[in-house]
Amino acid sequence: MEKNCISSILYVFYRFILNFVLHLDMLEIQKHLFLFFSLLMFSFYGIAQNSASASFTASVKIVEPISVQTTENMNFASIDARNGGSVILNPDHTREAIGGVLLDNASNVSAAVFEVKGQNGYSYNIDLPEGSFRMVNGANEIVVKDFEMSTSSATLNSDSQVISLGATLYIEPGQKPGIYSTPSPIEIMVSYN
Repeated sequence: MEKNCISSILYVFYRFILNFVLHLDMLEIQKHLFLFFSLLMFSFYGIAQNSASASFTASVKIVEPISVQTTENMNFASIDARNGGSVILNPDHTREAIGGVLLDNASNVSAAVFEVKGQNGYSYNIDLPEGSFRMVNGANEIVVKDFEMSTSSATLNSDSQVISLGATLYIEPGQKPGIYSTPSPIEIMVSYN
């Protein structure tokens, strides 16, 4: 189509020059000039409609990486096993005895406490430990499980948030006295939603 337009323009231009030279008639020259520029305008108008363009910008927001750090370890403090039972350590650092166990000195009681850092206003998931874990003293062991977090709404209202984790300790009747601890650390995991 562009080739035909150019051919038409050249033909009109040729006719214009020929008439100009042969006749030098002003009226004819004006007609041919009008025709020439009309064809030229419509040709370029038709060509201009074949494409269009737009521009855009790109941007990105890099957020603070999420992290979690232990500030206090879990400590059920002192317990008298007696006839056995369970001890619930709440996320607010309080204990409840169920069954035949007796709660003793509570001065060292502590739920596990963590500081979560990240982007203000972002919500995140907390993956709690699943299943049961052994606390050992030589060949003797106690089971800890049923972990419970202090908050169900995990949103950073500032650049950091403190959360705590409780659990339940299951004690056998006549449990051998001693200090029991987990052979390896128990992990929690946090991640942005």
